[in-house]
Amino acid sequence: MKNNYFYAMLSRMKYINRWGLMRNTRNENLSEHSLEVAFIAHALGVINNEVFGGDINAERLAVLGMYHDVTEIITGDMPTPVKYYSPYIRNAYREVEQVANEQMLSGLPEVLRARYEGLLLETENEAGLWEYVKAADRISAYIKCIEEKKMGNCDFLEAEKTIYNSIRDMKIKEADYYMKEYIPAFFKTLDESK
Repeated sequence: MKNNYFYAMLSRMKYINRWGLMRNTRNENLSEHSLEVAFIAHALGVINNEVFGGDINAERLAVLGMYHDVTEIITGDMPTPVKYYSPYIRNAYREVEQVANEQMLSGLPEVLRARYEGLLLETENEAGLWEYVKAADRISAYIKCIEEKKMGNCDFLEAEKTIYNSIRDMKIKEADYYMKEYIPAFFKTLDESK
């Protein structure tokens, strides 16, 4: 039984709060965030296929989005300004993520591990797909900024600008399309959306 804790650990995602350095009007946990990233990543794949005539596995993007932050069950959510403060900290955090990845995988019997290895950390063979997941992650963060601003929280104003620019700088046409076509609805009230 000692190797069978993986799924129980996944259920702990709901206890990991995000945006630890920010004042939040509404806390967001890792489960909520991961589901939103999965929805957005899937949408980016569908946009690629249907709008731009591509051939991306949108379902694989959704699954990568679901699992993209699983190592944070062990590491916690490291705030972006801290994570990227210096190359030394970023490299140290990568090592911590790798240890967390190995710890999570050790919670599965050997026969199942291969199915999860490529989900918990970015892999070279799916680097292109991971770029879409990164874009979805940033779009999710941008949506959080919009929601906080709508609630009168000015603490997210600078983050909103920075994240918007980082999405634009990725130069992913599907993300640009999502931002242009779907983000305006997030600024509206429920009544305005009908």
